Amino acid sequence: MGIIGSTLKPFTTQAYKEGKFVEVSDQDVLGKWAVFVFYPADFTFVCPTELEDLADNYAEFQRLGVEVYSVSTDTHFSHKAWHDTSPAIGKITYTMLGDPSGVITNNFGVMREGQGLADRGTFLIDPDGVIQFMEITAEGIGRNASELLRKVKAAQYVRSHPGEVCPAKWEEGEETLAPSLDLVGKI
Repeated sequence: MGIIGSTLKPFTTQAYKEGKFVEVSDQDVLGKWAVFVFYPADFTFVCPTELEDLADNYAEFQRLGVEVYSVSTDTHFSHKAWHDTSPAIGKITYTMLGDPSGVITNNFGVMREGQGLADRGTFLIDPDGVIQFMEITAEGIGRNASELLRKVKAAQYVRSHPGEVCPAKWEEGEETLAPSLDLVGKI
């Protein structure tokens, strides 16, 4: 897809956040870590379980300096109605972006052609606006906020420790690797 290492593309949209409608643009994202979580539609089945899981872990994302943005092609009005009627979605305090024009969804390459719905995609953007991580799953496969947090911590570690990389299943505080000729064939 060629999206890793690419820069966040321009957008401006309406969003729902903590009882208010707010305008959000790409400029609001720059300068901090951000997670964009795309999902197919409001008032569905797997989506509220994922968004609730993010809400339950939002304080930890905030502690890491990461803003969370959920995105669907629904409007900000639909997000408010869902927030007001669903106990799971009612927990959300992060920003819920409306994308009825599909600009953001298309910018990230997760629009389902001919359907007007987003795939289940997750993207981590660094403070420079560069996409560091992406994951796209099938309709019925829900995501896990704890695993996303682990990957965010790894990305932040790698950014702040040039020359080091995080191996599989790396957890904060564990050993990292420093790729070099000496490691070739020894792992």
